[in-house]
Amino acid sequence: MTVDLTALTPVSTALTAAFLERHGILPLEVRDGVLRVGSWLEAPDPQALDDLAILCKARVVMERGEESALRQAIQRVYGAESTAQGMIDALGTNAPTGAVPVRALDDLVAQANEAPVVRLVNLLILEALQARASDVHLETYAGTLRVRYRVDGVLQDAPSPPSQLAAAVVSRLKIMAELDIAERRAPQDGRIRLRLQDRGVDVRVSTIPALHGESVVLRLLDAARGRIALDALGMADDTLARFRAAIGRTHGVVLATGPTGSGKTTTLYAAVEAVRTGREKILAVEDPVEYELPGVPQIPVHEKGGVTFATALRAMLRQDPDIMLVGEIRDGETAAIATQAALTGHLVLSTLHTNDAAGALTRLRELGVEAYLVASTVEAVLAQRLVRVRCPECQGAGCDACRRTGYRGRVGIHELLVMSDALRQAVRQGADTSELRRIAATEGMRTLREEGERLVAAGITSREEILRVVS
Repeated sequence: MTVDLTALTPVSTALTAAFLERHGILPLEVRDGVLRVGSWLEAPDPQALDDLAILCKARVVMERGEESALRQAIQRVYGAESTAQGMIDALGTNAPTGAVPVRALDDLVAQANEAPVVRLVNLLILEALQARASDVHLETYAGTLRVRYRVDGVLQDAPSPPSQLAAAVVSRLKIMAELDIAERRAPQDGRIRLRLQDRGVDVRVSTIPALHGESVVLRLLDAARGRIALDALGMADDTLARFRAAIGRTHGVVLATGPTGSGKTTTLYAAVEAVRTGREKILAVEDPVEYELPGVPQIPVHEKGGVTFATALRAMLRQDPDIMLVGEIRDGETAAIATQAALTGHLVLSTLHTNDAAGALTRLRELGVEAYLVASTVEAVLAQRLVRVRCPECQGAGCDACRRTGYRGRVGIHELLVMSDALRQAVRQGADTSELRRIAATEGMRTLREEGERLVAAGITSREEILRVVS
């Protein structure tokens, strides 16, 4: 057997040590659609192997192994300490109360690299991925390290390590992200690249100093979830058809708007995938690059190195592009270059932070773009939010599958403003947001609230969820 049994991680938290020992099997690795399973038996139960194949969505390949080594690995990986909470319970929580002590740097490095700390951090990240979390928050307080997962846009408490391990857990994450563990008074940003359960995961790490230690946030960028087709975003059929028409133009500006975490970047990625044929040049500038788009050169913003959205846009125009994806229009210079690019025959896809679609038109004017340029170049604005979907297992009652929340997964609600002659004329005349919204509504634009009510009527989400997301 070529697998290092001491380095195994669980392929699923649904498996128990009792089940695996009863059937004499141990999942070793999932890679490229193949699940390697070790066993000391001549012929393991086919039904148990089928269950593993279904659970891991992979084809099973068997390997023989030594019984005692496999049994020990089963207990270590799937026994009482195979979960973060199990490890925390085993480590004990009887640390003295009060502020977390500041340890000598050499001691901290040694503790951060000790097996229990390494395993605990790995389990926290693995369980966050299995919970479909987008972020992990680790907050150091007096006498405790609080851990929370953001699942479907809402923070939920997660297993929290004992306070005596708080500094070691934070240091372990900083070591993995290649940050300076001796620097505790200044914010730091880094990145961790992981491969877990046959999928690549990028983890963006952000640390800031706090009163009792450091606050750390991990953004989990799972490549398996990063690429979503345009028709899977939840748009109504007529909205999808009009949006496809807008992004199918050879020039102009198409904007996605909404607050942070509303899925704007995912929409832009899906738009690029929907329009490209391989015969056009597509360039992207992002801060930061979240997911890789095969076949698209992606430029990360690096302001200290002189790469801003504006400077990158200027350089991109010299690369003979057909389509440009701009992660965000956040200043007047970027807005001016983007609209000029659209005016000279390029399709520009970008985002803005505005509450609704009509607000994007006035926001561009506030950034200094001339009204006639806004009217001439903008083709469509898509405002969006993400709302939680009722759990299909319990229909909102709360179960293990949805972590007792009643919701599992999210879907978008969208408000699409497509520019018309009337809207272009109103923009040229300096109409305010409310007037632009009124004109768009008379031409068939449905608001975010109306789209939310459509999902409520269909039983997809709840009115409480719509009210939470659409203020």
